[in-house]
Amino acid sequence: MTMVLVQPARLLLSTNCKFFNMNEIILLSITAASLGFVHTALGPDHYLPFIVLSKARNWSVPKTMWVTFIAGVGHVGGSVVIGLVGIALGISLNKLKFIEGFRGETVEWLLISFGLLYTIYGFYKFLKNGGHHHLPDFLMPKSIRQIKHQLNHGLEKKVDETKLTPWVLFIIFVFGPCEVLIPMLFIPAVQRSSVGIASVALFFGITTIATMMFIVYLAHLGSSFLIFKSKEKYMHLIAGLVILISGLGMHFFNW
Repeated sequence: MTMVLVQPARLLLSTNCKFFNMNEIILLSITAASLGFVHTALGPDHYLPFIVLSKARNWSVPKTMWVTFIAGVGHVGGSVVIGLVGIALGISLNKLKFIEGFRGETVEWLLISFGLLYTIYGFYKFLKNGGHHHLPDFLMPKSIRQIKHQLNHGLEKKVDETKLTPWVLFIIFVFGPCEVLIPMLFIPAVQRSSVGIASVALFFGITTIATMMFIVYLAHLGSSFLIFKSKEKYMHLIAGLVILISGLGMHFFNW
């Protein structure tokens, strides 16, 4: 049993590229980078939550980029760690793919739950910011009626804005699997090329995170030219619905 565990572990410790020449490693790295780009660009869940939340919460460009970067590191890092541990322990590719599938189902429900909760929060903000003017009092939540009463008496209360949103996104993206990464890691692993493993992980990770940040940046930049002043009371509600739809799209349409 000891020999069974020790031998696969040498896959990560070996620095010998005996079976992989440099041209093959370069080709493998380019393939990993290409898959990272396609995997990210074709998955709206990789960037839509950051785009809509940055607009709804008035994040600056640096903060938006930082939140996207940290979430991207968590997204790629989770799969890299699982892949490397699996290779070191000699776990089969099918078992690792099962683990990634379970992580995929988990992140779908996390995204759906977060989208639903944020939609409810957005509806609350909509009512609080003027959406309730045309509703009769009996249709308003009790908290909204209280706020309306206080506003009428010049006693407006400040409502705390949560600081947890970036951390929620990070946790969700840590659970998000990179389905194409682990099979790519196994290609150099079976050849005992630690340089090949590192190259695949590095190029896939850099391309994935860079693509996320680039798309989010372009969308953030483009939205700055649009006038949302009259629509501000809808922004949290829209953000929640977009995130909810992203989660539902992952679950039902395998986005």
